[in-house]
Parts: sequence; C-alpha cells; structure tokens
Amino acid sequence: MRTGEPLPAVGDVLASLATGLWHWDTSTGLVAVDGEAARLLGLPPEGTTLTEAQVRARLHPVDWNEITGVIQLAVAEGTLAEVRVRIMDERGRIVRIVRSRSKPTFDPGKKAYELIGTLQEVTEPTPGSPAGRSAVTGDWRRSREAFLLDAGRALAEARSTAEVLRVAAGLSMPGFSPDGLAVFGVEGDRLTIIGHHGQRPGDEGPFVHMALETDYPAAEAVRTGRAVYLSSPEQYRSRYPLTWPLAQRFNRQSWAFLPLTVQGRPMGAWMAAFTYPVAFTPDERSVLTTVARMLAQALSRAGTAETERELSEGLQRTMLPTLGPGIPGMDVAARYIPTGGGLQVGGDWYDMIPLPGGSSRTASGGRFALVIGDVQGHDVRAAGLMGQLRIALRAYASEGHRPDAVLSRVSRFLHGITNDPDSADLRFATCLYAEVDPRTGVLEIARAGHPDPVIRMADGTVLLRPTAGGLPLGIDPDADYPTTRFTLEPGETMMICTDGLIETGGHDLDTGWQRIRTILEEHDGGSEELADALVQAVHGPSSHHTTGPLADRREDDIAVLLLSRRGEERGGTAAVRPEVRRTLLSVAQAEPERVSVARQQLRELLHDWSSEEQVDSAVLLLSELLANVLLHTDTDALLLAEIAGEQGERRMRVEVTDAGDDLPHKRRPGELASSGRGLVLIELLADAWGVDPRGQGKSIWFELYEPAAK
Repeated sequence: MRTGEPLPAVGDVLASLATGLWHWDTSTGLVAVDGEAARLLGLPPEGTTLTEAQVRARLHPVDWNEITGVIQLAVAEGTLAEVRVRIMDERGRIVRIVRSRSKPTFDPGKKAYELIGTLQEVTEPTPGSPAGRSAVTGDWRRSREAFLLDAGRALAEARSTAEVLRVAAGLSMPGFSPDGLAVFGVEGDRLTIIGHHGQRPGDEGPFVHMALETDYPAAEAVRTGRAVYLSSPEQYRSRYPLTWPLAQRFNRQSWAFLPLTVQGRPMGAWMAAFTYPVAFTPDERSVLTTVARMLAQALSRAGTAETERELSEGLQRTMLPTLGPGIPGMDVAARYIPTGGGLQVGGDWYDMIPLPGGSSRTASGGRFALVIGDVQGHDVRAAGLMGQLRIALRAYASEGHRPDAVLSRVSRFLHGITNDPDSADLRFATCLYAEVDPRTGVLEIARAGHPDPVIRMADGTVLLRPTAGGLPLGIDPDADYPTTRFTLEPGETMMICTDGLIETGGHDLDTGWQRIRTILEEHDGGSEELADALVQAVHGPSSHHTTGPLADRREDDIAVLLLSRRGEERGGTAAVRPEVRRTLLSVAQAEPERVSVARQQLRELLHDWSSEEQVDSAVLLLSELLANVLLHTDTDALLLAEIAGEQGERRMRVEVTDAGDDLPHKRRPGELASSGRGLVLIELLADAWGVDPRGQGKSIWFELYEPAAK
C-alpha cells in the first residue's frame, strides 16, 4: 500500500484475517453476522440476521451459559468479554473452536445488553496442559467467577436429589472438566453411592456399602474432612494400593475426592475424575472446593425437603379418604393441594360418608354425606385437629343425626379440645356438610362459616347457591346450624371448596370467584377433568421454573369437591342440555337480607337474556313480591324461578309462595302512599301474572317473554 492511498474497509481487513464480525442486541433477541462469522458458525458464508435460538443451536450448551456469565462480569468490570466456544453441527459433533471478543454495554432503560464483537477460529489446546487449563480469555478469575455464578444458581434452584445430581453432571469447569463424577453418601459406618455420571450402569457395584475404614480416597475424605487430590495413576497406586484395582479399569489419569460438609459434619464425598493429567493448581483446587461446598448444601436442602415432603404427603394421605365406589347416576371428584410452604400439611380436608338407612357402600345407591372443611392454619397442629374432626364427623353422621345436629355436636367437640384458657393458640374450623340422596338428587346442606356451594347448570350457567349457615366450628359450643334443602337436577354439578381455591394468587373472595366462575362456564368435559382444570387455573404448574396463569404462590391449602348428577338417558344416548333452567331459594322472616341474594340469583339465572330491560323489570318485580310476603304476612317466602324454551323464544316464570291465607288485591295508592303499588307494577311490566291459592297459602307468579333477537 502506498502512502496516501485510502485504507481498506474494515470488513475487508477482517475477512483477510479470517475474522468474522457480529452484533447482538438482547432487547430484540437478534444477532447480525457477516459472511465470515456465518461461515465460522457453520452457515452459508453470507451476511444474515439470526435469532438467539438459532445461534444457541450452533453452540455447545455449556458454552452458552459461560457466555452469559462472562458478559455480566465484563460489564461490571468495564473490560472486554472474551470466551472460547465450540461450534456444533446438526448431529451434535464439534466442528471447530472459535474465540469471541466483544465490548458489551448495558442499557438500564431497556434492561438489555448490546455487543459488537469478532469471531476467529483457534486451535484446541492439549487437555491438562497449562494452555488447556488457563481461561479461554487468559483471565482465569473472570471465567471462574462466571462458572461459579452459574453453578451456584443452578444448584440453588434444584429441588430434589435427582435434580442436584443432574446439575452436578452438567457442570463444565473452566479449563478442566471431569468426565467422571460420583457422589457418595454415608449410612452408619458405610459409604453409599447417591449418584454417578460418566460410568456405565452397574459400575458402582464394588463401591456400594463400602466400610468407612476402607483404604479408599472417598472414605478417607469422609473420615478426615480433608480433600484428596491424585494427579496421576502412579500417585493413586502408591497411596491406595488395595483399592487401586477398582479404579484402574476406568482408565482415568487424575482424581479429586472432596468431602461434602454441612455444619461441620461430613455427609459424604464428591469424586471428579479426569481422562488427562491435572496438576490441581491452587486455582483449580479453589474451584473444586467451592463446588463441593455448594453441592453439599444443595444435597442437604434437597434431602430435607424430600423428607418433609414424604412426611407431609404420607400424613395427608392417611387423613384424606378415597371417594369409594361409583354412585349410580352421580359422579364425585376431589382434589387436595397442600400449601407450598413448611411441611406442606394443613387443615383442609374432604370426606365421603355412607349414611345409615341404606347400604354401607354407596355403590348400591344408599344415601351418603359429602364433607369439606378447613381448620385454621396449615401446620402440624391444624393437620392433627383435621384428623380428629374427620373422625368425629364420621361418628356423628354414622349415628344417623341430621346435618344440623352433626355440625352442632362437632362444634361442641372442637370447642372442648381447643378452648384452653391458658393457651393462646385457639383454633376454629369452617365446614360444609351435605347429605345426598342419589336417587332423587335432593341435598340437605348445613354450613359452618364455609363458602357457599356453586351450581353449574346443565346449560353451563353458573350460580352461587346461597345456603343458611352458622358460626365456624369451635367458637360457640351452643351454635345452631340451619339446614338448606334443594335438588341437584340432571346434568348439574355442585362444587364445594375451601377458600384456598378462591383466594390463591392474591385474590379476594369476589375476584377469586369470578376467576373460578369463568373456568366452570367454559369447561366442557367430565368431573375429573373439571377438577384438574380448576386446580391448574389457580395453582399453576408445580415447577418454579415455569409460571402459570398466576404466580405459583401456594399460600394456602386447596381442597375442592365436585358432585355431578348425570343427565337422563333418551333413546340410548345421553340427553342434550335441557330447555328448562331453574333456581329455588327460601327467604325467612328473620332473614330479610336474603332478598338481595334472591335478586342476584335471578340476575345470574338470566345472564344471557336478550333484553336487559326485562331483566331489570324481573328483578324489580321479584323484590316487590318478596317484600310483600315479609311485610304483610308472618310466614317465610319460597322463590322458584325458571326459564324454558329456545333462546330468542324463551319464557321466564317467577313464582313466590308463602303460607299466608290473605290473597293480595290491587289497590290505588295515593300520591304520598309508601306501599300498595306491587300488583300495579306487575300488571304494567309482566306479560302475564296471577295468584294461585294453595290450600294452605298462595302463590303469586309473573311471566316475561323474551323478544326475538334482532
């Protein structure tokens, strides 16, 4: 090149040096490469833009993790990020080694990295040599810290012994990676093999149940709490001549045996074996020692978690029943999910109890009871009280008591065993007890501070079914628990659950109910599938690596019980969804607040009615009829509302029955009168209405006809 001539383009210079250029923006997830960089990645030699996934598919998986760690350290230290990576082909074979050098920057606003760098092919150093053991960047400390950061995060996230072993097997140490690993445990005075990698199945045989006094490096590491480093076969043979024949057949050249110590007590040992000589420099020993400490902590956490999980699951299994044989005409499904914290035991429970007066097995069609409840707290004491309550409920139900009497006796029982004036740990429990007649579908429900049942009608309409209730169990030994009676129609499903299903994920009762209602309305399947869908929708997957629709918080136990009455058979096939939809509700003289419940029930029943104005009219007329009973009689009111017909041509009928003898009559109230307009409103707003005497009492009804959809 002559003086004064323009310099060649940077791309031409790099191409002549067989060096590729690339640009990576993590905010977009795209990597731009020139022709030489594309060739080095095993792609056609032309400039292109790739996704992170496409680039990652060309690299060794371990090297990708190293890249991300080195980038973070380079940004923190303000230095270049250098790393050597292995390029893989479609069959997973290494085709070349390339060195990447880049200058990364971090954008706090985007929370993303941007890198511009080069790629250049390098030769692979001899394993075990100083070049092979040095960091790919020439900076051992940076690669070591990146490796330890990644290894520590992976081991901390492992939740079981199997996961810990998988992480340990995948560790690639900077500059020297073992090809054989083994984790030893201790049982009494003997070594055990917890897991191994790099050996064939069955190779662990001679090392299983080896006495700790054996002349073997792992046993010595456990006995003394000190690491054993063997840089050559000769060194192994001279120090451990008795057990050398056991190791000789694996054709390894170097070994490291490190104690796994937790709280100053060796709990086992970790072996890392190499097929090439390793000098075990101070830096290398530092990495191995740090990994051994992290591995010991991870194994200890995993072992403790597995023990607690086994204990809690075993305890819960003994306290939760199976649902027993099938019930003619009905299906029952249940799910229980313990809380995600502590011992994963709690006070939620469900039960299915055969009742006297029929067979002892529900398969023969006898009456039975469904119970669901929640003892305050989710600890061992709550689980113990739950077991006692379940036994007491079974005992009182088996004696033939009615639902109200069963809950009264159980409340007195719980109050007696928890009401200790000297104890600050007073407990109560909510409970719902439903007596079921599978032949008729009649349910009699008593409720103690528990959420109301939910009814999913045959056409998919979902109603919250208000029932009479009393105080939670254990608060007042003399509390009363009134009974509500209604019929589960063919094709309908009743859901009862604990508040964990409703409130998990930070919801309150209102927002949680809306979430559950959506699942119930949209589900199309059997009871078992519906139970799974309900739990999955609120609980999310059990793995903490993947989030579900909501955060996997699991702050409370979840119990859910579904009772479905099968649709009637017609001509050998199951009946289609019925054309009649109805709800039944009683309003007692002492419960005027249930008028608002009745209004809400009617609105939910009419959720898909085409005329919103008619829905408002129906709710207004219902209020007038119920208020008339409560004000002008001394009896209770019974509401029956039903919808019949095809959509767009349906008929709504609302009927209020009471035991009063006085028939209503239309009046002409004065301008300032506060009453007397009920029948006037019915005549103005209803398409049809009437009053039917019932011998004892009367029934007032009105009908509205749905206008055809426009």
